[in-house]
Amino acid sequence: MPELPEVETTRRILEPLLLGQKVLRILHQDPTRYRRTHWAEGRRVEYLARRGKFLILGLEEGREAVVHLGMSGGFRFTPDPHTRLTLSLSGQTLYYTDPRRFGRWWVVRTGEYREIGLLGRMGPEPLSSDFTLRGFQQALRQTRRRIKEVLLAQEVVAGLGNIYADEALWQSRIHPAQPAHTLGPAEVRRLYRAIRLVLEEAVAAGGSTLSDQSYRQPDGKPGYFQLQPTFRTPLPWP
Repeated sequence: MPELPEVETTRRILEPLLLGQKVLRILHQDPTRYRRTHWAEGRRVEYLARRGKFLILGLEEGREAVVHLGMSGGFRFTPDPHTRLTLSLSGQTLYYTDPRRFGRWWVVRTGEYREIGLLGRMGPEPLSSDFTLRGFQQALRQTRRRIKEVLLAQEVVAGLGNIYADEALWQSRIHPAQPAHTLGPAEVRRLYRAIRLVLEEAVAAGGSTLSDQSYRQPDGKPGYFQLQPTFRTPLPWP
């Protein structure tokens, strides 16, 4: 499933292509999965943002297109057999592909995420100043859930899925089944540092591509984090 690094890579690639473009048409055959897309038509793209694993296209007149890539969703510059939605803009056409059909789109009034419940309860962005060691320690002390479950739930820290939660736990030498409230100060500190390091390196590498049907960048190139020397290698934290 595309996680923070893959969505951030997608955002960075698409941003210069989409900013200022007018949405002409959005074509698809699944209004249940791709909701109110007609609201976007005729509006210009004012910004591209990311929140956790969600990509957000800010549109004129108080609308946002919120995209969750699911397990296999992504954007391409050319259509393919798994194209589910075509985004026609004034200067660019993009094709949303999704072999496994778990991705979702919503066009909503800006900031109104009630039907996208996770957006309303999501924790801090791990690469931002909002994600602090102190806040992380306090959040972990308050739950008896297993530490991997806590990381995947998005409420303590946003954007982690199986790939990067496993990698951060491996590098910090913490068992994924350990109850979060039992982690000692040194373990929490190692995990906090590992989360930030893993995600920084993954974003720099363009994310991870682990199989034929997993994430690829919009131009079809794979991510390269899985080839980095730190991938699956515990770091010598103190």
